[in-house]
Amino acid sequence: MKYVCTVCGYIYDDAEHDIPFADLPDSWVCPLCGAPKALFEKVEDKVEKTYGNPAEPEEKAETVQNEKTAETDEDMVELSAGELSSLFSNLARGCEKQYQSEAESCFRELADYFEDLTPQESNLDIEYLSELVKHDIDVNYADLKAKAQAENDRGTLRVTTWGEKVSRMAKSLIDRYLNDRDGFLENTNLYICTVCGFLYVGDNPPEICPVCKVPSWKFEKIDGRIKK
Repeated sequence: MKYVCTVCGYIYDDAEHDIPFADLPDSWVCPLCGAPKALFEKVEDKVEKTYGNPAEPEEKAETVQNEKTAETDEDMVELSAGELSSLFSNLARGCEKQYQSEAESCFRELADYFEDLTPQESNLDIEYLSELVKHDIDVNYADLKAKAQAENDRGTLRVTTWGEKVSRMAKSLIDRYLNDRDGFLENTNLYICTVCGFLYVGDNPPEICPVCKVPSWKFEKIDGRIKK
């Protein structure tokens, strides 16, 4: 039997190991990304599902022409101040990676502006955060991926693939925290990939990001400080 990590795509082949995957302890983690055993799935059950980067399609889908502007307008939604802040923050980070300092500064200014307009939630807790991430994995990414596939939008497919992987890992870390609390990060560190947002627990960051494949120096250590 073969099992695939739904975060980084690592394959555990029973034929290549002394211990079958089913007999591994629940505490076992993926040797590449550190994802728990629970995030592995049988390869046979997911033949049509790809956990690596989206591959080049064998046949190009027919070009979808936007003949009805009204239909496009119906799909448009108004973003909240918080969503706009996140959007501009991500654009700023993208410009930073492209060394476009002037554009980065403008996007950061917009991100800060909308952040100041975002109302503070009073009823947030870690359990609620876990529910939100799970909803992203089960609903939001599935919907977005289906639309991207229908439009043959490879850029959006790549974004959803990375986002789903990062969210799966975040959900597993939240669950670990809910179980261990104070012992969650005892004698270890937490790192985040500054390109895709992948979270990694360990003494040192991985040599390459299991999701977006950037080198270890793209990771930043999260030291627990809260932004004021």
